[in-house]
Amino acid sequence: MRVLAVDDDEITRDILEYLIQKNGHQATVCARGDEAYRLLHQEDFQMVILDWEMPGMDGLELCRRIRNEHLGGYVYTIMLTSRNSSDEIVLGLEAGADDFVTKPFNSAEMNQRIRAGARILSLETRDMLIFTLAKLAESRDPETGQHLERVQRYSRALAVQLAQNPRYRDVIDSGFLRNIFLTSPLHDIGKVGISDNILLKPGRLTDEEFNIMKRHTLIGAETLRDAVERNPHVGYLKMASEIALTHHEKWDGSGYPYGLKGTDIPLSGRIVALADVYDALTTKRVYKKAFSHEKTCQIILESSGSHFDPDIVQAFCLIEDEFIEIARTFQGELSLNFERMVAQM
Repeated sequence: MRVLAVDDDEITRDILEYLIQKNGHQATVCARGDEAYRLLHQEDFQMVILDWEMPGMDGLELCRRIRNEHLGGYVYTIMLTSRNSSDEIVLGLEAGADDFVTKPFNSAEMNQRIRAGARILSLETRDMLIFTLAKLAESRDPETGQHLERVQRYSRALAVQLAQNPRYRDVIDSGFLRNIFLTSPLHDIGKVGISDNILLKPGRLTDEEFNIMKRHTLIGAETLRDAVERNPHVGYLKMASEIALTHHEKWDGSGYPYGLKGTDIPLSGRIVALADVYDALTTKRVYKKAFSHEKTCQIILESSGSHFDPDIVQAFCLIEDEFIEIARTFQGELSLNFERMVAQM
């Protein structure tokens, strides 16, 4: 990680440079806010440690500019300040600071603040890598543009509403919500293992071809299961594998790949199943105009207890407007295979 430390005090700069390098990161130091601003546009930094009061440009203004300008990725900011009143801390947070350290600072504390910032940035990198993998799979099967973004947000919206149901209050917590948002885009990751002549075939698949297509659930789950075995305590990997495997299972047991029924289907898979079908139905494709929201709602309601978990359908009915807004915000392009998807759902 590249870290920029900005302070007009030479001793402070030397200490910060030492602590940054001690944590295994690359350090760049400077004395002025305007110089730091110039460096941020010339080089990529993932973290900035900056003093509140500096010549050229103070820390508040530098923080605001970091937040308001595209610098290639999120820049984590730690502000050094002798100001510690609540109003001043609020002012710093409004400017975009992620953390505060009071001067004169304790080196051990600063060391831990740098480590904490690095952990947070590693989570952003993880999220970007997961979404990139999902986009790679999607690029081979041209669903509508921003399909993943919509399914991601539909899934989280359903989970948030479902958490209001007493049966799920102890199941859906902040970790579940974070994980389903993070991993739902991986639902079709297994399509990377399906040949182009089947994956990209326009129109309806033969029974034999459809049986091959159904293997994308197994391929995706097997791929992600290897990661789970290597990292058994990482919850989001387990959920990603569940979703990839079970998002085509149906509540009545008529789905695939295993014909799981009812609550034998993981909750994450049941949620993504509805989100994925809603997006398939409401999106314009080459062979079919988009179904209206009203028509799609009718199909989903009629499929309650057969295709979909009735509790999830009920949650969907309570947040229809949110689905409409997500669809409006993340509009996409045309796809090749809507007709066969609807026919073979």
